[in-house]
Amino acid sequence: MVKLTKIYTRGGDAGQTSLGDGARVAKHSDRPTAYGTVDEANAVLGIARLHSVDVTGSAGAVDTMLARIQNDLFDLGADLCTPEAENPKYPPLRIVQGQIDRLEAEIDTMNAELAPLSSFILPGGSALAAHLHHARVVARRAERDITRLAEVERINPLAVKYINRLSDHLFVLARHVNDKGAGDVLWVPGQNR
Repeated sequence: MVKLTKIYTRGGDAGQTSLGDGARVAKHSDRPTAYGTVDEANAVLGIARLHSVDVTGSAGAVDTMLARIQNDLFDLGADLCTPEAENPKYPPLRIVQGQIDRLEAEIDTMNAELAPLSSFILPGGSALAAHLHHARVVARRAERDITRLAEVERINPLAVKYINRLSDHLFVLARHVNDKGAGDVLWVPGQNR
């Protein structure tokens, strides 16, 4: 378990940060950018959870689901923070297939209750759905950052799969909490011409 007794170390004052293996890199380099965007998605989910208690009938299930995802996002950040190595001193925490499988099972369960879409959805509806859509687009940005990192460094391929599936999950969950899609705001192409 992590134990933090001092929050500031002054180690990053020159624009560098430490990775999970102890290496020092620029704070703006690809790896910290990728796990930083994952952290941003996690923060947006924290805001979404403030509204999950308002979901009639499924507040406990939605909040529990979001809590698990937030924990997974810390796992993902730890995965991305630690470069792949042949013989690591300590086994690094990595995203595993079971975490992806759980997202897919939840997507399938929620999606089975939704009417098929006849248009794209505008982010909104309920406050919770709006925050979930916000988290979804941040997750998509994290995916772009992670795939950019994967072009220059070796990473766990399941990290890309997890973040890709998460954005799908958040889209379906936003529809689910929008009264199973009845509260979705549909795009009307060319409506304001």
